[in-house]
Amino acid sequence: MNENIEMISGGAVVSDTVAEIKNIHKGYHQHPVLNGVSFSIPRGQIVGLLGPNGCGKSTLIKLMAGLLQPDQGEIRINGFTPGRQTKALISYLPERTYLNDWMKVQDLLHFFADFYQDFDLERARQMLQNLQIDDKQKLKTMSKGTKEKVQLILVMSRRAQLYLLDEPIGGVDPAARDYILSTILKNFDESSSILISTHLIHDVETIFDQVLFLDQGKIVINGQVDEIRELYGKSIDGLFREVFKC
Repeated sequence: MNENIEMISGGAVVSDTVAEIKNIHKGYHQHPVLNGVSFSIPRGQIVGLLGPNGCGKSTLIKLMAGLLQPDQGEIRINGFTPGRQTKALISYLPERTYLNDWMKVQDLLHFFADFYQDFDLERARQMLQNLQIDDKQKLKTMSKGTKEKVQLILVMSRRAQLYLLDEPIGGVDPAARDYILSTILKNFDESSSILISTHLIHDVETIFDQVLFLDQGKIVINGQVDEIRELYGKSIDGLFREVFKC
């Protein structure tokens, strides 16, 4: 067997690539959103998915999470097409809060622990404590930023193979961003990967290994961060501003 191929639980054979996206097309009501998108995500990598509003980032993430079906092309997560088998492999953070406002944080912890076998309850409690969030508090009494922190804690407390994070720090105050980014770094290992969609590139680019620039439904830049910085002589944030300037 190739040294880059290993066996995981359940008997599936996987390579050193956690996700393969091949020639994906997706549109709504005859309006194309994604037009032939192809890329791969290696294990142990943090990948930035960057692009202007309306370029298809959230659609692409939903396709990978199995919430949408492509019109054409193929997606593989650990060798599986998105569906029942990949639900246990992917931890997904949507752009908008989806949790019920009437629930207390401690209720959400137990709900996730019951629903996901890979949920680390102690890890979640420790992160709540570090961010000084009371687990007896109801979501409806929290600010938008605190709700987003709770949702991110729930997502990052799973031992997933692939984390899909859509604007994970969009509504979070700057003081908490460093802690959240360090939490993201600590809470995954070499067998998993993270895909992050964000507009706050200056704050986040230090944790990226690879970046994808998505424009009008197509990948226009794809590569390792260090190589891109050397090639263009700019930071990722600076390059983004140049490529997508109005």
